[in-house]
Amino acid sequence: MNRKKALLIAGGGTLGGYTASELLKRGWAVDVILLEKRTSLLPALRYFTARADDALLRKLFAENRYDVIVDFIHYADPAAYRARADLLLENTDQLIFLSSYRVYANEETPVRETSPLLLDVVTDRDFLEHETYAVPKTKNERYLRSTGRKNFTVVRPLISFSRYRLDLVCTGAPLLLLRKKEGKPVLLPAEAKDLSAGVGWAGNIGKMFAALAGNEKALGETFTLGTDENPTWGEVAEYYNELMGIETVWVDTGIYEKTLTDRFFLRYDRLFDRRIDNAKLREATGLSREDFTGVREGILRELYTLGERPEELPDFITPAAREASALSDAYLSGRTV
Repeated sequence: MNRKKALLIAGGGTLGGYTASELLKRGWAVDVILLEKRTSLLPALRYFTARADDALLRKLFAENRYDVIVDFIHYADPAAYRARADLLLENTDQLIFLSSYRVYANEETPVRETSPLLLDVVTDRDFLEHETYAVPKTKNERYLRSTGRKNFTVVRPLISFSRYRLDLVCTGAPLLLLRKKEGKPVLLPAEAKDLSAGVGWAGNIGKMFAALAGNEKALGETFTLGTDENPTWGEVAEYYNELMGIETVWVDTGIYEKTLTDRFFLRYDRLFDRRIDNAKLREATGLSREDFTGVREGILRELYTLGERPEELPDFITPAAREASALSDAYLSGRTV
C-alpha cells in the first residue's frame, strides 16, 4: 500500500498524539520525533526518541520524502526560526506551522482569520518587547509568508485540553488536581466569568490537523482551529464542578493575578472574549459540529483517562501549584495576598 507520509516534530504532547491517531485513521504513515520513550505496535507508526535538531532532520529527509510535516515546537526566537523554516519547507509538500489563537487582539467578536492581531494594535512596549508566545508566533507566521512559498499552512488552535492540561482561565491541571486532593476551592477572576473561553478538546484539534494535511485548499492559508460551541469560563467552571466536585470562588481579578507567574497571560488573552467563527475551517475540510466532541464530554474523557494512570498524578503537583495554592489559602482565610 502506497501511504502518504507525515512527520510530526515534537509530537509527543497534547496535540501530537491526537493528530497521529487521526492521520493513522485516514491511512497515513506517521513518523513522530519526541523526547519520551514510546514503542509502536503499528507498522505505519514510527517513534524517534530524540531532540529534533537539524542533524536528525537532515538524516530523516535523506531517507524519506514527507507529504506533510507538522511542527509542534514553539520557536520563541523568530531569528532562529528562519533557518529551521527554510529546511522544513524545502523537504515537504506541506508544512503545518503551529501558531495560536493568542495572536488575536480583542478588537472584534467573533474572532476570524482576518481579525486584528495583538502585534498590530498593542502599544504596550513591555508586552511587545518581552512577551514570549503570541508575539514570536506572529513574527514566525510572517516569515513563512515572506518566503514566497505556498507549501505551508498556519494553524491557530484555541486552548486544547487533554489529561496533560486541564484549563480553567489560567488555572491548569497541577493546581486543579492539588485543590481537588485537598478538598479546597479554586479561585477564578470574576472578570472572565461571562467571556467566551476559547477552549476545546484536543481530540477535536487533532481531527482538524488531519483534515488539513494533504489538503490543497489549505496551502498558503491560515486557519483558526476550534468548534462553534464557545462556552463561557463560567460554564467551563460548572463542568469541572459537576465532574470533579471542584468548588470555584470568583474573586477580584487583581487577587487572582497574584497567583500567576506570567504577567501577560491573563491581561492579553484570558480576559479577551474568544468566541470564534470557524467557517473557513469548515469550508476547507468539510468538518461540521457533528464531527466534534463537546467540551463537557471532552473533560469527562480526559479525567477518565487520567484516572486510569494513577502513576502520573504525582507528577502534576508542581512547586508552582503549591505556591499558588498557598496564596489561595491566604486569601480565603482573610490574610493579605
